[in-house]
Amino acid sequence: MNPAVSNPTRRGWLGMAAAAYACGRSAPPAEQRPFRFRLAVCNETFQRADFAEGCRLARETGYTGLEIAPWTLSGDPASIARAARADCRRAMAGEGLTCVGLHSLLTAPPGELHVTTPDDRVRRRSWDYFRRLIDLCADLGGDKLMILGSGKQRRAVGGSSVEDALQRLADGLARVAPHAESRGVTILPETLAPHLCDVMTTMDETMEIVRQIDSPAVQTMFDTHNAVAEELPHDRLIKKYGLYIKHVHVNEMDGRRPGTGGYDFAAPMKTLKDIYYRGWLSLEVFRFEPSGEVVARESARFLRRVEAGLA
Repeated sequence: MNPAVSNPTRRGWLGMAAAAYACGRSAPPAEQRPFRFRLAVCNETFQRADFAEGCRLARETGYTGLEIAPWTLSGDPASIARAARADCRRAMAGEGLTCVGLHSLLTAPPGELHVTTPDDRVRRRSWDYFRRLIDLCADLGGDKLMILGSGKQRRAVGGSSVEDALQRLADGLARVAPHAESRGVTILPETLAPHLCDVMTTMDETMEIVRQIDSPAVQTMFDTHNAVAEELPHDRLIKKYGLYIKHVHVNEMDGRRPGTGGYDFAAPMKTLKDIYYRGWLSLEVFRFEPSGEVVARESARFLRRVEAGLA
């Protein structure tokens, strides 16, 4: 990695935070503040509903947070008018939902965006578009998280090595980090399973980029489905990087809803509870049978049962 991507004005802030975290000063005593996970759901779960209806279904099925896939709002989400952004805020607020942020960021315009390509023109256009998505995320309000998955738009292409692609990704994130910080947005590079992407396929690799950039506006997240290639058990992985994990996606390893497969959700959830994780458990599934509403409701019930059984 190129040391130039590190922000010297930020250097050290994470070290001090880590020291406080290690000493337990960030977690209030359990007897003073009962722990309860905040549950969110990706709005694409309700694919047959418009945005307002999706908000209603999210609330009715047991969620207080909504994570938004930008492509569900528009074919060109960065160009959504201010009035439409305000409509989305009102729809969420009307159902008592917090806007978690955005995921699946770079799916539009189709075929035109790639953040690690050696083609300078395409790469510049892609990071410019990413900057505009930062503004969309900020304008939607709430927790203002941007989950950078987008495997097809970050994988090594054009004869590039994975190392070169990683460097371009780090350089691009370093350039947009100050703008994200100014808008109160936190970018979360997401570790993806190797069959989905060849860039950032383990949390160690992702964390190398996060630490190089050294900005409060660039942290990371954990996804049960995408942790398939990790060598450490997932509870130990969460404990290792707990300071930096600002969001969690939950689904079975095959993409179905939690509770329909063999994944042990109790172990990572217990660790999240032990470190007093304050972010969201966000349902992101890829199979919606028999319906998104049923998937959402049964997932929320399952996660609450697991939570109730934690020591």
